[in-house]
Amino acid sequence: MSDTSTDPYDLIVIGAGMAGVSAANKCAAAGWRVAIVDALPYGGTCALRGCDPKKILRRGAEIIDSARLLAGKGIDEGDLSIDWADLMAHKRGFTDPVPQRMEDGLTGNGVTTLHGTATFTSPDRLTVDGTPLSFRHALIATGARPRPLDLPGSEHVIDSTDFLNLPDLPDRVLFIGGGYISFEFAHIAARAGSHPIIVDRGPRPLKGFDPDLVERLVDRGTKAGIELRRGTATSAIEPPDRGYRVTPTTDGDTTTVDTDLVVHGAGRVPHLADLDLDAAGVDHGERGVTVAGHLQSTTNPAIYAAGDAADTAGAPLTPVAVFEGKVAASNMLKGHTTVPDYDGVPTTVFTIPELTRLGLLEDDARDRGIDVEVHHHDTSGWFSNYRIGETTAAAKILVDPATDTIIGAHLLGPEYAELINILALAMTTGLTTRQLKSMTAAYPTVGSDLGSMLT
Repeated sequence: MSDTSTDPYDLIVIGAGMAGVSAANKCAAAGWRVAIVDALPYGGTCALRGCDPKKILRRGAEIIDSARLLAGKGIDEGDLSIDWADLMAHKRGFTDPVPQRMEDGLTGNGVTTLHGTATFTSPDRLTVDGTPLSFRHALIATGARPRPLDLPGSEHVIDSTDFLNLPDLPDRVLFIGGGYISFEFAHIAARAGSHPIIVDRGPRPLKGFDPDLVERLVDRGTKAGIELRRGTATSAIEPPDRGYRVTPTTDGDTTTVDTDLVVHGAGRVPHLADLDLDAAGVDHGERGVTVAGHLQSTTNPAIYAAGDAADTAGAPLTPVAVFEGKVAASNMLKGHTTVPDYDGVPTTVFTIPELTRLGLLEDDARDRGIDVEVHHHDTSGWFSNYRIGETTAAAKILVDPATDTIIGAHLLGPEYAELINILALAMTTGLTTRQLKSMTAAYPTVGSDLGSMLT
């Protein structure tokens, strides 16, 4: 859709991911003249290059793993395997229609949709591929990009977007970094017949999650064929005749690893480089646009930021981006200074089984002076896990005994990302553990385990 009017837009949104789209639709519904621009296809990282396609690929890995868990228990996995090309086609069946569907929804709501690179030229003006536009408000919702790797041969590394579009999965894959991306992709690759190695600079991978549960997950991954090298820095990547030769260094000892593919899993940074924020007088740093609590730029009141592009207390998660986009839109529309509420937001690593977190870690709770009550259970022998043959599962729920409310929950096990949503609701609404335990759950279900986890 094009718009030739020279009048200022009430709002120009930069970035057509979930934060930007939610804000654009909200302001357009209120009667504002709104435009949205992106240099990439509409839909953002989550729908096109992240959460959704990743979990579609994981489904194939789950099928393989589930059959293996019941080997000798009535299931013969036989020649069961993943056809990578077919699985990728299944993924594209979801992702390919997203950009047009997203754009149609925006134009149907009266939003002008633009394609190109947005660059600020003044505090209230920008260009899109050279075409000048003016605005009363702008929302920066450009998301994040892979963190630049400062090592020789980094040009040979592919990122998460490339991995999710691989036409073939090679036999050997090396992942740099011990975070979400490396672990999730390595768990998929291992079940698809590849031999993955994760090289992590620090001593403890998945640092934002409960360390006891992380170690259980690492052991489970090792049994699935994933090699983890801790305390290991990647110092060089070279392309020999076939594949790549990676040089990792552990405790001063340097070795070489031959691999067919090197994947960047060493974190992401706000994607702000193309915007020329200095021209707009917008303060920013390594964590994104500097904003007040209500998501308004601290140096240019016409500009707001949301999602991974904003320096906020929110985790880099799609649900956080969505509600930040809505809060920013509401504040622009009404002139309010509403602050997003980040309490009760769970986050999950979709490995097999999945690892999920809500609220405080145990050490964090004690550092705050809370006399925390820890309900820690090995749930691997419970019926819901015995039924499917899973031998790695555990729960650690933290309760403030003064209020009988949940302040943290850490779960590792099949379907536990669904279970933690109940705990997130409890935390958000202030339900006590006594109230939770009074719930009569459908049985036998994973949800029915919750009462026992709180004892």
